[in-house]
Amino acid sequence: MDSTRLIDGWWRAANYLSVGQINLLGNPLLRELLRREHIKPRLLGHWGTTPGLNFIYVHLNRVLDWKWRG
Repeated sequence: MDSTRLIDGWWRAANYLSVGQINLLGNPLLRELLRREHIKPRLLGHWGTTPGLNFIYVHLNRVLDWKWRG
């Protein structure tokens, strides 16, 4: 698989998990239809910084993997 597609997949997965942690009380994998009781009444967290942090984590992971594998 192309490394760009792999990095993009990891970044998207990390963003999906982050949204679930910020917004959902339950049913994070959406195995059932989303209902009002699954959503937090008050959001704890800030979405604005999350994609940027995930972007940095994904690329740092790529660099570290490249360095360790030689």
